[in-house]
Formats: sequence, C-alpha cells, structure tokens
Amino acid sequence: MAFSQRYIKELVEMLGLFPHDKFEEMVEAMLESYHNNRSIFVMGNGGSASTASHWPCDLNKGCSPEDGKRFKMISLNDSISTLMAYANDLSYEKVFVEQLKNFYTPGDLVIGISGSGNSKNVLNAIEYANNNNGKTVGLCGYSGGKLRDMVDIPLWINIDDMQKVEDIHMIIVHMTMQRINLELKDSPV
Repeated sequence: MAFSQRYIKELVEMLGLFPHDKFEEMVEAMLESYHNNRSIFVMGNGGSASTASHWPCDLNKGCSPEDGKRFKMISLNDSISTLMAYANDLSYEKVFVEQLKNFYTPGDLVIGISGSGNSKNVLNAIEYANNNNGKTVGLCGYSGGKLRDMVDIPLWINIDDMQKVEDIHMIIVHMTMQRINLELKDSPV
C-alpha cells in the first residue's frame, strides 16, 4: 500500500470515530454567542495557530451577511507585536490570557486548540475563561492532555499523530462554517 493510501486510510478511520455530539454542542455554543452578541476567542500554537487564524475568516466573513448581524470571532494569534510584547515582558505562557484580560467579557466563548492538549498558554486562557463565567471549547488530540478535562466541550481526536489531529481540526473549522450557514439560512435573524 502506498504511503498516501495508508495516510488517508488512517484519517478516514479517525473520522469514523468523530465526536459528532460534541461538535453539535460547540456549534450551539457558537450560535448562542452570535445571537447574544458575544465574542468568540480562539487560539493555538504552531499548526494550531494557523487553524486559529483561519477560523475567524470563515465565520466573520463566511457566516455574516453583508447587511445583517455578524459574528465576533477573534484569533488571539494574529497580533504578532502583542504576542511578542507579552512573551518578552511576561512569559510565553501568558500571551493569550493577557489578551483576554483586555477584551473578554463574562459569557464569551473561548476556544483553545492544542494537539497535545498541554499547551500552557492555551490552558492559562481556558482557565481564565472558566474562572470568569465563560464557555470553553477545546480541540485536542493524543490523550487529550489537560485541555480535554478542563473545557466545557472537548472535541478530542484520539490519535497520536499531530498531522492527522491538525487535519481533523481544520475539517472541524470548515464543517462549522457550513453547519452554521445552514442553521442561519433555515432560521435567519
């Protein structure tokens, strides 16, 4: 069997175990944020940072009508100067939580993406949201790490392969956009 066939076969097997119930819970939390004019914050490191940057594009532009109500989703990865200032002056472990302290309002939704589930900067931001009346979601892989157990809604991909975890996380982003568009089309605001 060719490498590409093995890779796709394993990916398809993992998709067969996809946590559909948790996905629907997350979509409901995102729609609740939308309907209540709440912000959605998302963050991650490495490849997960790219996923965190991609997601607001899909929701803010792709799910918000030109003349209608809009999503308010912000990637905490996207201000390099802010990230570097906090990393340099405080610590890399605080780059996300310090930004939340600027913008977060109790009741907002905070989404952490961490393949291992153990990225300290993501965990600190999730802990802050948990301690300040927030709703939290965690996208993780491997054993789920600490993230899996500290969020309200864990989307855990149980595989020890970072690239496949990240593949599925990006699928979650795209499924979210299409699922929310269907919901808003069927019951417009």
